[in-house]
Formats: sequence, C-alpha cells, structure tokens
Amino acid sequence: MASGIPDEVMMDAALIKELAEVAKDAALLQGVLMRTKESPNSSELVTYAPFTLFPSPVPKSVFLQALAVQTHFNTLVDKISQDMDFLQEALASTIEVDDFTARLFKIHQQILKEGRSQSIVLGLNRSDYMLDQREDQTFSLKQIEINTIAASFGGLSSQTPEVHRHILKVAGRLEESQRILDNNPAAGLARGLAKAWELYGSERAVVMFLVEEVQRNIFDHRYIESELWKRNIPTVRKRFDDVYKTGSLDPDKRLFVDGKEVAVVYFRNGYMPQNYTNEQCWDVRLMMERSQAVKCPDISTHLAGTKKVQQVLARPGVLERFFPDQPQAVQQMRETFAGLYTLDMGPEGDKTVAMALAEPNRFVLKPQREGGGNNIYGSEIVKVLREVRGSTERTAYILMDKINPAPIQNYLLRRDSPLVISNCLSELGVFGAYIRQGAHMVMNECVGHLLRTKSSEHADGGVAAGVAVLDNPLLV
Repeated sequence: MASGIPDEVMMDAALIKELAEVAKDAALLQGVLMRTKESPNSSELVTYAPFTLFPSPVPKSVFLQALAVQTHFNTLVDKISQDMDFLQEALASTIEVDDFTARLFKIHQQILKEGRSQSIVLGLNRSDYMLDQREDQTFSLKQIEINTIAASFGGLSSQTPEVHRHILKVAGRLEESQRILDNNPAAGLARGLAKAWELYGSERAVVMFLVEEVQRNIFDHRYIESELWKRNIPTVRKRFDDVYKTGSLDPDKRLFVDGKEVAVVYFRNGYMPQNYTNEQCWDVRLMMERSQAVKCPDISTHLAGTKKVQQVLARPGVLERFFPDQPQAVQQMRETFAGLYTLDMGPEGDKTVAMALAEPNRFVLKPQREGGGNNIYGSEIVKVLREVRGSTERTAYILMDKINPAPIQNYLLRRDSPLVISNCLSELGVFGAYIRQGAHMVMNECVGHLLRTKSSEHADGGVAAGVAVLDNPLLV
C-alpha cells in the first residue's frame, strides 16, 4: 500500500525533528492530552497522548465499508442482548470455566427473573478491524472485536484531525492535509447519552460516568462531558466505591448517588475482572442493573460483546437468526468476519486444538477479556493449549485466524521515547450509537472512527494499554 507520505519527507531527518516538535505543541494546543504515569490522578502535570507523526494510509473502499456496516452491528448487538436463549446457549460452556463471565451472567439472570426496570437501552460501541492483505495484494476488512462496554478514545480522536492537518501543512503537503477527514465521535456519543437522559425524563437527574481508580485517560471522557454540559445536562464522575458508600435505590428503583438522581450510568469501568476489587463492586453492579437508570451498556449488552458470542456469530446460519429477511445486511457483516473456531469440549473443539498446535503462527488465542494486552500468539499458544487441551479450561478461549496487515512506516511520538521510524500496523475502530425504547429504535448511527497504530513488534494492546498510539486515516 502506498504510504501516502512521500519518502523525501519521511527520510529528511532535519525536517522530521522539526515536525516532531511542531506536532507535540499542536497536540497540546488541540487538547490531545493524558495525565502522566507518575501522577495519573492529578491534572497538575499532563502530557500529549501518544500519536503518530503522520496520518497512515487506509484504502478508501475498506474505510467506507467499515462505516457502512456499523448500523447493522448496532442492531445485531441490540438483538443479541434481547435473545435470552441465544445468550444462554452461546455462553453455557464459558460460564462453566470463566468466573468473570459467570458472575456477569448471574446478574443478567437475576435481572431477567425480577424483570427489567427500564425499557430504554443505550448502546455506545466500537467495532475494531484490521486490513488483511490477500495474496493478490488487495485488502479485505476483518473484524477483530466489538467493544460493547467502555469503548474509549471517542474524545481524543475528535481532536487529532487538526493536529495532522497542521503537521502536513508545515511539511509543505497541503493537498494531503486537505484529505484528513473531519471526525467527531465525542459529539455523536454525547448525542446518544443526551437522548437517553432526555427520554429518562427528569431535568434534575445526572449522567453518571462510572470511572476507574486510576484515571490517566480522563481527557477522553472530558470531551464527552463537555458536550453534555453544553446541553445543560449535568454529569458526575463516580467510582465503584463512591456508589457503594452513597448509592441507593428508592421504592420505585430510581438510583440515587450522593443525593442525586441518576438518569444514565455510563460505564467507563467494569469491563475487566480486576475492576471488581471486592464483593462490594459486584453489589454495586447489581444495584445499578436493578435500577431505573439507563445503563450504557446494560448487563445483557455487556455479555453480547464477549469473544465467545463473536465466535458463535461466525457459525453458518447464526446471523440469519437475527436478520431473517435481510440477506444483504447478513452478507455485509459476514464479509468482515475472520475465521473463528470453538474450543468447546468435543470433536469440533479437538479439531481446533489440533489445528492450532500444528500451525500456531496462523492463529490468535483469545480469552474472554476486554482492555487489550490479553491475546496469545505463536509459541505461547502451544504452551497454553498443551496445558489445557484435555480440560474444560480450554473453553475459556476462542481461536481466531491471525490477520496479516501490510506494515507501513511512520514515527510514533511518545513522551521520553526516541524519534525513530518504525514498521507499523494499524487498527480501524468505528463508533456506533443506538437507543431503543421498548421495541422502537429511536436512534441508530455510525458516529465516527478511530485509527490506532502500533509498532509491528507489538502483537497486542491498545492506546490505554500503552502500546498503540492515536492516528488518522489518509484515504488512498
């Protein structure tokens, strides 16, 4: 794939050095910010969030394909979250061996038994893709996963287009700078939150961001908060512990935290086992799920985003269950699926194990985890599968074809890192926002994109995990 930025720019050491200085200041001016590792819970000292010096080339056709299919994936996630038999069946083997998924599933079952207190459902998700290079050098879009909880970088990615436009202008590349797309996921995600707040119907109620203990990435949230405050919608930031200490349900199951009624709980936490540091966190999750507040996501939508569900969806005939009369929508989604294989006990799972042991470099072994940095590659796959092949522990994983993207060259700007050209791989994320009230879809939109790029020696990990950096697509 053509780099989009000519070699005479990429290889001009003096220019690169100057551009890197300009770029860092541009990022600070635009508010592409993170707190520091040393003081992650204070904004006294902040730095630029890591990003690429240049935008990375992305073929226009696959970029548009990713945007076009997003509303179908929104609908799919929403339909799965309402299909109790499907979730039960898909996750049956996983909940036997994966304690985290099992605990989430138990809350899901309790809510079903009691009956849902709220008919409004808000989904803010991000579907992530890589470009698989085929033998004929063309590219196909392959889905890595759908994040249905705490999908990040909608805020910061709204600020990066201006940074790359400015760098390209200073580099004398005006034509390329005009090809950087506008992108504002923060506004779109906030539109979803605002609509849910409005439908909840209480002007005094707040949107509560449920946040982590360590908040380096606070500015990513702040852009969305800011969009809500512009609409005079109050927001509060609370951790599990705060909700445990000051949260309660009234007789009508309205949620109050610190004396304020909560219209929407927006999860920016709660997606990994280590987020639940004690039993109180689980009690809080259950209380919020039982409440009248709109949950983003509710427990069923959280479960719809598990790796196991992703693997089951790739089986023949499964998408048709959710889109019985829409062969075109099914085809658009299925085209993005990579090969996914079950590790359930039985002949089919045994076949998957044998296949992975024979050619480990063709695959990725994925546990049921969000947050980046959890996947297993190469010789590690052999090690793990040899340990678990004969036990039900293997069902905590799925196997997926490894995607082979074409490496591109770029400079990754990180605090205290040397300025060197790297071979890089990019991952394209597409943000979706939808709201359903009862049976009626009130909103279903694609609200923006995110390009993240990492050095090709890093197999796994997102920006928050400290491996990938923020980027913009330069369509080619």
